Amino acid sequence: MKAPSLKTLAMTAVAGLTLAACATATPYQPAGYNGQRGGYAEQRLESDRYRVTFAGNSLTSREQVEMSLLLRSAELTVESGYDWFATVNRATDRDTRFVGSPDPFYSRYNSFYGPYWGPSWRYYSRGFWSPWDRWGGIDDFDVRQVDRYEANAEIIMGRGPKPAGDPNAFDAREVIQNIGSRVPRPTS
Repeated sequence: MKAPSLKTLAMTAVAGLTLAACATATPYQPAGYNGQRGGYAEQRLESDRYRVTFAGNSLTSREQVEMSLLLRSAELTVESGYDWFATVNRATDRDTRFVGSPDPFYSRYNSFYGPYWGPSWRYYSRGFWSPWDRWGGIDDFDVRQVDRYEANAEIIMGRGPKPAGDPNAFDAREVIQNIGSRVPRPTS
């Protein structure tokens, strides 16, 4: 038996790391960190105003995305020397896709017998062998719904106590204290 080449081993390692990265919810980290699509990003609009976003992957719940957005807004407020922030505009978008994959039990290319031989039902017609089913051999498919959430907010920051009676105003240090431990961080 021939030993696998270095190139094969490297490609296998990259594929394994890619699958491992996709097997967990998006952690609280900057967008694009370690090649991941999700994470947080901000854009300064004025000295006391930012646009903040957090994008999750298909394993990140809507609640987790919105908590990460609030946490980043609070941390950004404290880092900028302010005490509170208020959301001027805030929205959470859901991207829904339907993914179809062949059922590995019924697929003739993934069967127990291998890709080229296996039990099949066909009939002979007009000089050709045709698949038994009328759809021309379409395998059984599993379809699943994949949701991804992205939250964004435009925030304005202020100093001193937060405005009383404003439901969109948050004390930045309280937000960090209350939800900071509930937001998953990247693993080493």
